[in-house]
Amino acid sequence: MQQTAKGFSLIELLIVVAIIAIVTTVATSSYRNYMMRTNRTDGASLLLRVAAAQERYYLNENAYAGPDDVTDLGFESLTSERGYYALTIEPADPGGLVVGYSATVRPIDGRGQQSDADCMILSINERGFRGSNPEPINVCWR
Repeated sequence: MQQTAKGFSLIELLIVVAIIAIVTTVATSSYRNYMMRTNRTDGASLLLRVAAAQERYYLNENAYAGPDDVTDLGFESLTSERGYYALTIEPADPGGLVVGYSATVRPIDGRGQQSDADCMILSINERGFRGSNPEPINVCWR
């Protein structure tokens, strides 16, 4: 009577470990890209809220709010809701009456989004034109 070995050989175990390592590597990079894209919505939603607040401000003041009037827009801080982006507002006309604006968000260092090389800058202006850099808006604003 012949005995058969029970269990797995070392080669079988190494193959399984290698397959798990490959799958984990692919899944991790896909998850990281997904999180970058998801966190971009934090900056985009801040810009859309700023645009709406600017229009309300314009109805009352007949001018857009400048960089010093952020609290008049209803924002207590210049960071996004989840803290991934910092907001800057620049007047379109640097002197006198503010007839336009450009709101821009950039990733805050140490929060993870600074490694998002596709969409380092998101912006919107008084006309509702959206901008992004270096990728086009159809990549960054989706």
